[in-house]
Amino acid sequence: MNTITIIGVILLALGAIGLIYGGITYTSNSEVVDLGVVQVQVDEKKQIPLSPIFGGVAAALGIVLVVIGRRRGNGGSQ
Repeated sequence: MNTITIIGVILLALGAIGLIYGGITYTSNSEVVDLGVVQVQVDEKKQIPLSPIFGGVAAALGIVLVVIGRRRGNGGSQ
């Protein structure tokens, strides 16, 4: 596989993940109280929303790059 095909596969996978999950969720720890021996921490779930349009465009671009990469990999013949 050439570079264009690999980039296309990665974009296709990221686009599909973006469409399925709708965003990236992560957990952040923040220290609320620190009184010497006693410490209170809170876990906050945060989300970075991704538009379904972004996921669809990334998946479509990935498909286009895979097709272009395969055509170039075959020496340009169809």
